Amino acid sequence: MQSVKALVLTGYGLNCDYETDYSLKLAGAQSYRVHINDLIQGKEKLETYHILVFGGGFSWGDDHGAGVLLAAKMKFNLEMQIERFIQSGRLIIGICNGFQALVNLGLLPGLNGNYRERRVAIIANASANFIDAWVNLKVNPQSPCVFTKGIFQIELPVRHGEGKFYASAKGMTDLFKSNQIVAQYADEKGEEAGGQWPLNPNGSLNDVAGICDSTGRIFGLMPHPEAFNHFTNHPDWTRKKEALARQGKRISDERGDGLQIFRNAVDFIRAQT
Repeated sequence: MQSVKALVLTGYGLNCDYETDYSLKLAGAQSYRVHINDLIQGKEKLETYHILVFGGGFSWGDDHGAGVLLAAKMKFNLEMQIERFIQSGRLIIGICNGFQALVNLGLLPGLNGNYRERRVAIIANASANFIDAWVNLKVNPQSPCVFTKGIFQIELPVRHGEGKFYASAKGMTDLFKSNQIVAQYADEKGEEAGGQWPLNPNGSLNDVAGICDSTGRIFGLMPHPEAFNHFTNHPDWTRKKEALARQGKRISDERGDGLQIFRNAVDFIRAQT
């Protein structure tokens, strides 16, 4: 079976690397936590990996804006390596702070293959408060996104102070037209939140929670799939377990729903190689 290598960035305030690394390993990847400086100094080569993860956290304490300094450091030192990585057909995912960094880099939305132009923004929550909650997501089945194949609705946690997705009217139209809007905040039935709080936790325009580039190989989302790698991560797990016990049943699959996002990435790479 083809080995799939994943690189999870660490360093300078990124704090979701252990959960992300663990989730990728559960999904079947050979995952490694790599410090940003090891890439910059050439101790690690990006070209030896298949999946690059910009994980969650608060890189550089979110000074100058969430993901801004991380994006600047990556762009100044690794821009050409990242471009070659993309052109070689590999995968990139940005989660929360990582999503913010991908937007600041211009890798998302990557309209028409342009990975250097910033077309959207992720700004402070409409409430001006940090939000830590679980949200329902509606996933676009027409999206080319590699990471969400076979997923139509999913519940994941969010925890951020700057998560409001913003784009011009034309930019939003272009994203919807090309099906690059991958996930939107929704209610329990999978209906769009319509901007209603707390279903839409941050005031994102059109309830956007995640987008991809035109190829579907670069994906950014605010909710944390790595934080739902086991059924006990969910706040209602004891209620679900008790309800099944009263029916004489047990939880048959202990894996959390967020793992499917990482499994899709691993399966894609295996199919390509």
